[in-house]
Amino acid sequence: MILVTNNEGTVGVPTTSRLLSEGAHALDAIEAGIRLIEADPTVRTVGRGGWPNLLCQLELDACMMDGTTLRSGAVGALQGFLHPVSVAREIMRRLPHELLVGDGAARFAREIGAETADNLILDSKAAWQAWFDNELTPEQKRAWPDVALAPLCRHAIDPETGRDTTVFLAQDSAGNICCGTSTSGWGWKYPGRLGDSPIVGAGCYADTRHGAAACTGAGEMTIRCCTARSIVLYMKRGASVEDAVLEAAEDMRALQGGLISRVTIHAIDTRGNHKVVAVNGAGDNTYWLWPGDGTPQTVRAQPVATHRSDIKPSATTRYAYGRSGTR
Repeated sequence: MILVTNNEGTVGVPTTSRLLSEGAHALDAIEAGIRLIEADPTVRTVGRGGWPNLLCQLELDACMMDGTTLRSGAVGALQGFLHPVSVAREIMRRLPHELLVGDGAARFAREIGAETADNLILDSKAAWQAWFDNELTPEQKRAWPDVALAPLCRHAIDPETGRDTTVFLAQDSAGNICCGTSTSGWGWKYPGRLGDSPIVGAGCYADTRHGAAACTGAGEMTIRCCTARSIVLYMKRGASVEDAVLEAAEDMRALQGGLISRVTIHAIDTRGNHKVVAVNGAGDNTYWLWPGDGTPQTVRAQPVATHRSDIKPSATTRYAYGRSGTR
């Protein structure tokens, strides 16, 4: 068994690790942990208390994936519900679809009786109001909200430096490997923006035969590289979990333009190994590790860079893709 989650997962780690130790399915343990984070207003990048979009609306994204069945459920731009991760889980259970967004996601949440909530806390609203008062021209304020939002989006940043989410990767006592994500997304984002968290293969991916991966940070980067799925595929073709993660970081070298900033990659394999790296990040990036017994511990992620030559050599130079040696 193993559990890996980022620092935002702090309040959920004890519950998820306990459930895993008691024999719970990885999906159940992950969902229970993430629900605690979504309901905690002190976690400013997930659920209640997250940062709103440019229109001061709080839109939430989440995903769950079962690595044994390869089924997933995800929601994007969901408003008015406390636990998007549970709505995502029910999509997996009840629908032939994988992803619902916006009004459709909210309609489904109402149909299943999901818990409603006003997730926009006073502090988040006050921060948005300060941005509105200080950054908009008198003409924009008079016309609001019928103004061009794209220029505002390009100058907006989170009140906190972290454009983060929470990610959980786990292998249970039966060997099932699963993953889950939840986020309020990038603060002051363009309405309707989806990051990588609800995009299966970009923000998370799980396959019980090989391993799982999930990402935090600038989701636009991992969408463009299909990072989570790539890591699992590299492991499928023979790479160690470490080499697979470093190869995925190497893939980001090719990105040009757009939001080229930090990403943290988390991954586990089938044998209880894991690797977490902070791409273009600082050395103070930490995550939680529970190796199957004892108490969860915080660990520092390895910083690597895509814009300098100090990243390790490509992992593809150290393992073969196929018996013929061709790529």
